[in-house]
Amino acid sequence: MKRILVIRGGAIGDFILTLPAIKLLRENFSDGRIEILGYKQTVALAENRFYADATRSIDYAPLSRFFARDAGLPSELVEYFTSFDLIVSYLFDPDEIFADNLRRAGAKRLITASPKFNEREHAATQLATPLRQIGLQLASPAAELFPNQSDRAVAAEFLKNSTSRMVAIHPGSGSEKKNWPIENWIELGERVRRTGNTLVVVGGEADERRIVRLRSIWKNETVLFATNLPLPHLAAILENAIFVGHDSGISHLAAAAGANCLLIFGPTDPAVWAPANKNVKVICAPNRDLKTLDFGIVRDSLAMWERPWCRDANSQIGQRSGR
Repeated sequence: MKRILVIRGGAIGDFILTLPAIKLLRENFSDGRIEILGYKQTVALAENRFYADATRSIDYAPLSRFFARDAGLPSELVEYFTSFDLIVSYLFDPDEIFADNLRRAGAKRLITASPKFNEREHAATQLATPLRQIGLQLASPAAELFPNQSDRAVAAEFLKNSTSRMVAIHPGSGSEKKNWPIENWIELGERVRRTGNTLVVVGGEADERRIVRLRSIWKNETVLFATNLPLPHLAAILENAIFVGHDSGISHLAAAAGANCLLIFGPTDPAVWAPANKNVKVICAPNRDLKTLDFGIVRDSLAMWERPWCRDANSQIGQRSGR
């Protein structure tokens, strides 16, 4: 197949969980051209970073016609979609309106993959299962990201005044139920600072209230805040870090970038939702309630893992930079 299009909406974690499936396509059709249609913020992680030769934003007004039954289809998009030998769509399309319009437009071959998940196997494995239709079988559900030289230059500038090992914390997620109490994060951050490590606080729009509070506490301290950064730049910042976070898209990004991750899980099942990378350690809260997770368990787990992590991270980065 010479031209392949992957259509993937969803949040950061959803996109990263799909990367093992896209990697299958890249490795088995190495001479082909792969494009990804998705949200601009997330598909930037893939463009010219191993996975995609090009990307296109799904937030394009004429595309809405493909979600209406019996609508007139824009000729530009008809030409675009029919230029591909294979389209793999992960869009939520319960009535198959989008799929039917792709077929009506003349799509040569279409694989539709439901973005809904069961609780029996890892999410990345489920996302790759539809590719069995073309004979592809996923060997590992672990996702990888490959920051480029430009991404790493931005990371180097961000960390230019840091001379110690970096410990990054992401105290938020997409749901308050998945968040460890903020007081624990404050205490953990203080512990990181006392041990002489560089503390980096990671956050996005969903974490604004927590980030505001942490900024007020550490406003006169040597704490770095990596907030609302382009995702490829954040991946480059985190690839040599020790990272502590929740079940979140940023945790998937950190793990895929190569950070050594200590992840705190509450209501969700890590067997399905945790990054499958070997550089990930998961702590599950008692009764899946993060309010009951003792601070000392996280503190001691971080201390136990710190020493070997620096060596392991450097090894992994070397392997990934060969892409």
